[in-house]
Amino acid sequence: MSEIKPAEVKDASGEERDWAAAKVFFDNLKSKRPRPPKSCYAVTIAVSSRTLFDMTMERKIYEDQGLEKYVEYQQQHEDEPLKPGAAFPFVKALMTVNVKLRQLYPDSEELFDIVLMTNNHAQVGVRLINSINHYDLTIERFCMTGGKSPTGYLKAYMTNLYLSKDSEKVQEAIEEGIAAATMFTPDMEIQLSDTQLRVAFDGDAVLFSDESEIIVKQHGLDTFFEHEKANENKPLAQGPLKCFLEALGKLQRKFYAKNERLHCPIRTYLVTARSAASSGARVLKTLRSWGLEIDEAIFLAGAPKGPLLQKIRPHIFFDDQMFHIEGAKELGTIAAHVPYGIGQKYHKGQLIEKTGKTK
Repeated sequence: MSEIKPAEVKDASGEERDWAAAKVFFDNLKSKRPRPPKSCYAVTIAVSSRTLFDMTMERKIYEDQGLEKYVEYQQQHEDEPLKPGAAFPFVKALMTVNVKLRQLYPDSEELFDIVLMTNNHAQVGVRLINSINHYDLTIERFCMTGGKSPTGYLKAYMTNLYLSKDSEKVQEAIEEGIAAATMFTPDMEIQLSDTQLRVAFDGDAVLFSDESEIIVKQHGLDTFFEHEKANENKPLAQGPLKCFLEALGKLQRKFYAKNERLHCPIRTYLVTARSAASSGARVLKTLRSWGLEIDEAIFLAGAPKGPLLQKIRPHIFFDDQMFHIEGAKELGTIAAHVPYGIGQKYHKGQLIEKTGKTK
C-alpha cells in the first residue's frame, strides 16, 4: 500500500534544491491565490475530470461520434463551465480544511493538494481550466495524458488517494499500492456540511485486509465470530485505504495540537456491517495498534448502511461491495467503490457466476 509521506525531509538532494529555487521564484510573485504545497509534505488527492465535473453528455459524444468530434465540441464550448460532478463537494471540503490549516499554520505545507489527473487531450484543457476558475477551485497541478492511462503518473505525484469514474484505472492504481476508488453520483442530492470534511469508511477490504471477510464468505458467520474472538488481540492486516485514513489523522492532529479537537474540520467514520459484541473489538484494537483514531464507529450487524449514511452525510463513503454502494447512493450519499478483496466475487452474499468466453 502507498506509504504516508514523511513529516520531515532532511536530505538536501538536487530535487530539494529545485523545490527551494521554485519556492523562491513563486514567493517573489505577488498573488493572493494560495500556492500549492510541496508534494512530499502534502496529502495529495488526484481526481479525474469526470469525477470533478459532470461530463455525461461530453462522454456520450466521445462514445458515439469519436475523439475528433469530442475535442471539437469541447473547444466550441470552452467558455461554458462544466457542471459539478460527484467529487466536487469532496474537493470543496478539502479546500475548507486548507483554509483553516493556513490560519493556524501560515507557513506549513502539510495541506491537501488537489491534482487533476485525466486522460483528456491538452486541447480540452482550456475548458477544464475555465471551469476550475469559474468555481474558484484551488487546483494548480494538472496531468493530461492525451488518451493514455494516467495511473502511471500517480506515484510521481506522490498520490495519497486517486478518484476516477473508470474502474479499470482504479484497479490498476490499487494493484500499484495506491489508495483508489471508483466514484458514483448519488441518485438524489442532499445538503452537506460546508464547514467540516466528513469521510466514511467500511472496515473489511477497505481499511483492513479481506482476511476476515474470506472466512465469512467461505465458512459462515459462526466460524467468523469464533475466528475474530480467538484473534481479538491480533491486528488485522492493512487494507487499501488505511494509508488515506493515516494521512487524514496526520492533519487532524495539527488541529488537536492547537486545542481545536472539538472544532476540527475533519471527521472520520467507520461504518461496518460487523456486529460490535461478536466481532467489533478486533477492529478497534487494530486501529489502536496502528496509532490511528476514528471519530465515530458504527457497527450495523448486517443492517443496511444507506439510512445511517443519510444521517452522517459524508462527502465520500468508501466500500468494497457494490450493493452497499447502490444502497448508499439511492439515499443521496456520494459513494466510492474500492475494488479489492473477495467481495468482488460476490453480490448480496451470492457468488457471482462467471461464464467463459465463447470462441
